Amino acid sequence: MIDVHQHLWPEAFVQRLRARREPPYLDGWTLHTATEAPYDVDPAAHEIGKRVALEQDAGTTIAAISLSSPLGIEEIGDAELLAAWHDGAAEFPEPFRAWASVDLREPAGLKDLLDKGFLGLQLPAHVLMTPSGWEAQAAVLQTLEQLNKPILVHPGTAATAESACWWAPVVDYTTQLQAAWWAWHAYGGRRTHPKLRLCFVAAAGLAPVHHERLTARGGRLGTIDPNLYVDTSSYGPQGIDAVARVLGIDQVVHGTDRPYADSTDLRQGDAATAVIRHDNPHRLLFGATTPERGVQ
Repeated sequence: MIDVHQHLWPEAFVQRLRARREPPYLDGWTLHTATEAPYDVDPAAHEIGKRVALEQDAGTTIAAISLSSPLGIEEIGDAELLAAWHDGAAEFPEPFRAWASVDLREPAGLKDLLDKGFLGLQLPAHVLMTPSGWEAQAAVLQTLEQLNKPILVHPGTAATAESACWWAPVVDYTTQLQAAWWAWHAYGGRRTHPKLRLCFVAAAGLAPVHHERLTARGGRLGTIDPNLYVDTSSYGPQGIDAVARVLGIDQVVHGTDRPYADSTDLRQGDAATAVIRHDNPHRLLFGATTPERGVQ
């Protein structure tokens, strides 16, 4: 089983967050960000031994971890914080692998990170919510395409600080993902980057379901894009079934968003579950060649 979407903080990264005095920072285990209410982090969620045991019990062969983009780290210019993330993530034991992140204001060093074994690049959705947002990342996209590495589109910083703990994940994050999905299509991303593989987490905020509305308003879905994926995180049978009916089961990949969510029985049947949890995520991460299940 391959999980394309998890979060796990290296110890040096935690210490660097505690050393900061402006958001994002940690006060003990309370996380403070610029736009969301303080959040009490569960220390056990970032204990590497416990997480390894959890993945071993689940039969996970690859657990792809990423920087938490809602923290806004890609735009604050803290090179030491980014370095603490990458250095620590690179040292995690199997089955953990990591997505890279870059300072979006000056994305130097991306190729070096990918050469060191990072799976691909995570981009925050809040900077991709318009066609011009995608265009601004054209050089980064070209680098990923040339190196045959994928992109993970993940929610970024929330727009508003509402008191309800669920507000940002339910409203801000899904809004960002939907906008980024439509902006990719409006940008003509596939024409510009024909071989680039992308995955939108959390089923792209269910954006594919709205293709009926696109048609009703004079737009056109076109053919299924085999290099465009969505992950299953935070959704269950109803949401994923609806998305799969639009995109096809081959474009759905297993992602949990652990430790903030967990695996869900999608009730798709054994054959479809195997495809979602192994074949599809392997194609996303490594390209079209799919090995026998159980072989990395």
